[in-house]
Amino acid sequence: MVPAPAELGVEMVGVPKDADLELDIRLEAVMEGVLVSGTVSAPLTGECARCLDPISSRFEGDFQELFVYPDTRSGGEAGEDERRLDGDLIDLEPVVRDAVVLNLPLSPLCRDDCPGLCSECGVRLADAGPDHRHDVVDPRWAALQGLDQTESETREESQEG
Repeated sequence: MVPAPAELGVEMVGVPKDADLELDIRLEAVMEGVLVSGTVSAPLTGECARCLDPISSRFEGDFQELFVYPDTRSGGEAGEDERRLDGDLIDLEPVVRDAVVLNLPLSPLCRDDCPGLCSECGVRLADAGPDHRHDVVDPRWAALQGLDQTESETREESQEG
Protein backbone atom coordinates (compact mmCIF):
# COMPACT_ATOMS: atom_id res chain seq x y z
CA MET A 1 0.00 0.00 0.00
CA VAL A 2 1.12 3.49 -0.86
CA PRO A 3 -0.50 6.88 -0.14
CA ALA A 4 -2.46 8.48 -2.98
CA PRO A 5 -0.97 11.61 -4.55
CA ALA A 6 -2.93 14.87 -4.60
CA GLU A 7 -5.54 15.51 -7.30
CA LEU A 8 -6.03 11.90 -8.33
CA GLY A 9 -9.46 12.29 -9.88
CA VAL A 10 -11.82 14.34 -11.98
CA GLU A 11 -14.14 17.20 -11.04
CA MET A 12 -16.95 15.15 -9.45
CA VAL A 13 -15.10 12.10 -8.07
CA GLY A 14 -11.59 11.09 -7.08
CA VAL A 15 -9.28 9.34 -4.68
CA PRO A 16 -8.78 11.30 -1.44
CA LYS A 17 -5.23 12.60 -0.90
CA ASP A 18 -3.12 10.17 1.15
CA ALA A 19 -5.75 7.40 0.91
CA ASP A 20 -4.28 3.90 0.69
CA LEU A 21 -3.70 2.72 -2.87
CA GLU A 22 -3.38 -1.04 -3.14
CA LEU A 23 -1.01 -2.03 -5.93
CA ASP A 24 -0.49 -5.54 -7.22
CA ILE A 25 2.49 -5.33 -9.57
CA ARG A 26 4.34 -7.76 -11.80
CA LEU A 27 7.74 -6.81 -13.27
CA GLU A 28 9.06 -8.68 -16.31
CA ALA A 29 12.45 -8.24 -17.92
CA VAL A 30 12.13 -7.96 -21.69
CA MET A 31 14.66 -7.09 -24.41
CA GLU A 32 13.76 -3.36 -24.47
CA GLY A 33 13.44 -2.85 -20.70
CA VAL A 34 10.97 -3.76 -17.97
CA LEU A 35 7.29 -4.52 -18.58
CA VAL A 36 5.18 -3.48 -15.60
CA SER A 37 1.70 -5.00 -15.30
CA GLY A 38 -0.67 -4.69 -12.41
CA THR A 39 -3.87 -3.55 -10.79
CA VAL A 40 -4.63 -0.57 -8.62
CA SER A 41 -7.42 -0.48 -6.07
CA ALA A 42 -8.44 2.71 -4.26
CA PRO A 43 -11.33 4.30 -2.39
CA LEU A 44 -13.34 6.95 -4.25
CA THR A 45 -15.27 9.89 -2.86
CA GLY A 46 -17.25 12.55 -4.65
CA GLU A 47 -20.76 13.72 -5.32
CA CYS A 48 -23.61 12.51 -7.48
CA ALA A 49 -23.84 14.44 -10.75
CA ARG A 50 -27.65 14.56 -10.53
CA CYS A 51 -28.55 15.16 -6.86
CA LEU A 52 -25.17 16.29 -5.45
CA ASP A 53 -25.33 13.80 -2.57
CA PRO A 54 -21.97 12.52 -1.33
CA ILE A 55 -20.94 9.17 -2.76
CA SER A 56 -18.20 6.72 -1.92
CA SER A 57 -17.17 3.56 -3.69
CA ARG A 58 -14.11 1.58 -4.64
CA PHE A 59 -12.13 1.73 -7.88
CA GLU A 60 -10.14 -1.11 -9.38
CA GLY A 61 -8.25 -0.84 -12.64
CA ASP A 62 -5.53 -2.57 -14.62
CA PHE A 63 -2.41 -1.10 -16.17
CA GLN A 64 0.50 -2.25 -18.29
CA GLU A 65 3.47 -0.14 -19.30
CA LEU A 66 6.88 -0.76 -20.83
CA PHE A 67 9.79 1.12 -19.26
CA VAL A 68 12.69 1.09 -21.71
CA TYR A 69 16.38 1.14 -20.84
CA PRO A 70 18.02 4.59 -21.16
CA ASP A 71 20.32 3.45 -23.97
CA THR A 72 17.48 1.95 -26.05
CA ARG A 73 16.25 4.01 -28.99
CA SER A 74 13.03 3.18 -30.79
CA GLY A 75 13.44 4.11 -34.45
CA GLY A 76 16.52 6.20 -33.72
CA GLU A 77 14.78 8.78 -31.49
CA ALA A 78 13.17 8.42 -28.10
CA GLY A 79 9.39 8.69 -28.34
CA GLU A 80 7.57 11.41 -26.41
CA ASP A 81 5.20 8.96 -24.77
CA GLU A 82 7.92 6.40 -24.12
CA ARG A 83 8.64 5.77 -20.45
CA ARG A 84 12.27 5.26 -19.47
CA LEU A 85 13.99 3.63 -16.53
CA ASP A 86 15.88 6.09 -14.34
CA GLY A 87 18.86 3.92 -13.47
CA ASP A 88 17.25 1.10 -11.51
CA LEU A 89 14.16 3.15 -10.63
CA ILE A 90 10.67 3.06 -12.12
CA ASP A 91 8.30 5.99 -11.53
CA LEU A 92 4.83 4.42 -11.38
CA GLU A 93 2.91 7.56 -10.41
CA PRO A 94 2.08 8.65 -14.00
CA VAL A 95 1.07 5.10 -14.91
CA VAL A 96 -1.18 4.73 -11.85
CA ARG A 97 -2.60 8.22 -12.38
CA ASP A 98 -3.53 7.36 -15.98
CA ALA A 99 -5.02 4.01 -14.92
CA VAL A 100 -7.25 5.71 -12.34
CA VAL A 101 -8.16 9.10 -13.82
CA LEU A 102 -8.84 7.92 -17.37
CA ASN A 103 -11.27 5.27 -16.10
CA LEU A 104 -13.29 7.37 -13.65
CA PRO A 105 -16.85 8.31 -14.55
CA LEU A 106 -17.18 11.97 -15.54
CA SER A 107 -20.74 12.02 -14.16
CA PRO A 108 -20.85 9.65 -11.18
CA LEU A 109 -24.27 8.68 -9.82
CA CYS A 110 -25.35 7.71 -6.31
CA ARG A 111 -27.55 5.09 -7.98
CA ASP A 112 -28.41 4.33 -11.61
CA ASP A 113 -31.99 5.61 -11.34
CA CYS A 114 -31.20 8.82 -9.41
CA PRO A 115 -33.91 11.33 -10.41
CA GLY A 116 -31.76 14.36 -9.50
CA LEU A 117 -32.96 17.77 -8.34
CA CYS A 118 -36.09 19.72 -9.27
CA SER A 119 -35.13 22.34 -11.82
CA GLU A 120 -37.60 24.84 -10.32
CA CYS A 121 -37.01 24.64 -6.55
CA GLY A 122 -33.91 22.45 -6.15
CA VAL A 123 -35.48 19.83 -3.89
CA ARG A 124 -34.22 16.25 -4.26
CA LEU A 125 -36.81 14.50 -6.45
CA ALA A 126 -36.21 11.21 -4.60
CA ASP A 127 -37.49 12.92 -1.41
CA ALA A 128 -40.21 15.04 -3.05
CA GLY A 129 -42.42 12.17 -4.17
CA PRO A 130 -44.39 11.59 -7.35
CA ASP A 131 -46.88 14.45 -6.74
CA HIS A 132 -44.15 17.16 -6.76
CA ARG A 133 -44.70 19.69 -9.54
CA HIS A 134 -44.82 23.39 -10.30
CA ASP A 135 -47.35 25.26 -12.41
CA VAL A 136 -45.11 26.81 -14.99
CA VAL A 137 -46.47 29.24 -17.52
CA ASP A 138 -44.87 29.30 -20.93
CA PRO A 139 -43.05 32.67 -21.00
CA ARG A 140 -44.57 33.46 -24.40
CA TRP A 141 -48.05 33.43 -22.76
CA ALA A 142 -47.04 35.06 -19.46
CA ALA A 143 -48.41 38.47 -20.49
CA LEU A 144 -51.88 36.94 -20.84
CA GLN A 145 -51.79 35.35 -17.37
CA GLY A 146 -53.50 38.26 -15.58
CA LEU A 147 -56.00 38.87 -18.37
CA ASP A 148 -58.60 36.45 -16.97
CA GLN A 149 -58.61 38.19 -13.57
CA THR A 150 -58.81 41.67 -15.15
CA GLU A 151 -61.78 40.58 -17.29
CA SER A 152 -63.72 39.20 -14.31
CA GLU A 153 -63.10 42.43 -12.32
CA THR A 154 -64.43 44.45 -15.26
CA ARG A 155 -67.60 42.31 -15.34
CA GLU A 156 -68.19 42.78 -11.62
CA GLU A 157 -67.86 46.56 -11.97
CA SER A 158 -70.31 46.66 -14.89
CA GLN A 159 -72.86 44.57 -12.94
CA GLU A 160 -72.68 46.89 -9.95
CA GLY A 161 -73.22 50.02 -12.03
